[in-house]
Amino acid sequence: MSRDDEEMWSDEGAGLVRSYVVTGGRTRSDNYGLDMMTLVVALCTPAEATHLPEEYAKIVRLCQHPMSVAEVGGHIDLPLPVVKVLLSDLIEQNYVIFRKAAPPTETPNKHVLQAVLDGIRKL
Repeated sequence: MSRDDEEMWSDEGAGLVRSYVVTGGRTRSDNYGLDMMTLVVALCTPAEATHLPEEYAKIVRLCQHPMSVAEVGGHIDLPLPVVKVLLSDLIEQNYVIFRKAAPPTETPNKHVLQAVLDGIRKL
């Protein structure tokens, strides 16, 4: 095997193996229907999550303020399906809570927004 072949295997294979190991072989965890725009926020401090595996603790540190699933994935450099599995685990263990973005069909009526703005101006 040439040096180039060895580098190819170590670079490409490492990401797949790491993802597999991090999730315990699970590829899907759609219990909560998380999507890229779902906001997540930690319920505990980073100090309270030090006993968790590295990736889980890192997510708790990142999510001290609300953050989208896509942002979490970008910060921990793992594929989105893996991030969703990790976040689902943290949600089940009450380390993180989530809130889905409102669908575009549920946007407030223009008249309601104007009434709110008028009320704020009166304050």
